[in-house]
Amino acid sequence: MMTRKRTSDGMEILDRMIGDDAELRELYEQVKANLHIAQLIYDARTESGLSQKELAKMLNTTESEISQLEDADYEGNSLSMLIRVAKALNREVKIDLVPVVGS
Repeated sequence: MMTRKRTSDGMEILDRMIGDDAELRELYEQVKANLHIAQLIYDARTESGLSQKELAKMLNTTESEISQLEDADYEGNSLSMLIRVAKALNREVKIDLVPVVGS
């Protein structure tokens, strides 16, 4: 029996806990994607020196909507809104489809 190396990496711990449960794995991947998108938007906005209110004004939307976009629990992200945010922040959206590890 192989002993697993101890880790404090939260994502690795969650991955180990999920194991082979396909339904839980799908939910985990969705949450991970939402978190990643929210973090990308937050990082790009703050690196640009903008407040949520300033970015909202540039996009003709509300500060509340920007706040939602930066919330990892928000599931309403759309590609069109992500592209609008990227353009306002002088960025571009890149999407890549990569093979699933272990497939």
